Amino acid sequence: MSKSPHKGKQPSLAQLRAFAAVAEHLHFRDAAAALGMSQPALSGAVSALEEALGVQLLERTTRKVLLSPAGERLAVRAKAVLDAVGELMEEAEAAQAPFTGVLRLGVIPTVAPYLLPTVLRLVHDRYPELDLQVHEEQTHSLVEGLAGGRLDLLLLAVPLGVPGVTELPLFDEDFVLVAPDDHPLGGRAGIPRDVLRELELLLLDEGHCLRDQALDVCREAGRTDGAAVTTTAAGLATLVQLVAGGMGVTLLPRSAVTVETGRNPRLATGYFADPAPSRRVALAMRTGAARAAEFAELAQALRGALAGLPVEVVRDGR
Repeated sequence: MSKSPHKGKQPSLAQLRAFAAVAEHLHFRDAAAALGMSQPALSGAVSALEEALGVQLLERTTRKVLLSPAGERLAVRAKAVLDAVGELMEEAEAAQAPFTGVLRLGVIPTVAPYLLPTVLRLVHDRYPELDLQVHEEQTHSLVEGLAGGRLDLLLLAVPLGVPGVTELPLFDEDFVLVAPDDHPLGGRAGIPRDVLRELELLLLDEGHCLRDQALDVCREAGRTDGAAVTTTAAGLATLVQLVAGGMGVTLLPRSAVTVETGRNPRLATGYFADPAPSRRVALAMRTGAARAAEFAELAQALRGALAGLPVEVVRDGR
């Protein structure tokens, strides 16, 4: 058997990362930005990988970058190698003492301002050696970050219905109707859900899971797609200011009500009849994560710490 002229040349992880980034973005500038390196360095790493493998991976033109047939096949292999290395590093980190090192926590905007004080206090008091890094993003970005290894754990509304993600339920909380102080539903209890059929409803922008949940509640109440829904707010703080200005009503999760309405006398809250529309909030991790036992313990500690909030804690994670 003849000896391959490239036998003994081993590609480096840096070269594989460079090629995987170009294969994903099909653009040198975007790939370089994603890796935080210069375009010449990126191009050099890919060229070095091609030399080490003895295979042309890319077809470079003046306008775009294409994968060669061999490049398409090897891009899959490169990603598998990088994923395996990531799992190796995760296992090594998990072998250290629990609740030490970095924990990258992703949180959705409609949870972060209301639950982070409790989370941060718990981590400070119980897990002082844990380096908690918080990233506030919308759900789709958080799920991508978890799958790609950029994030370790998520705090968000569920169910996600995403393969490869395990949810650790924390609590359920009701939605509350927030209206101008002179609205006939302001201050009322036992409000039937069917009032949502015709109300002038204000919601968050596209991409927020709370918007989708509120629309689901409205559809369950019999609201048709033709009923007016005005989308003008990027955050709950802006949303309630629009309500206070008389532009409509909105739905807030109970955990947000005190923060968002407590300082504005022009707002009134109304409470739905049982069973009130609600959402579930949970931690989410990669299924089979090396730190799974640690995350489960953190979830249990959080359930205890949330007892003072206006939510119904999910006992024993069920």
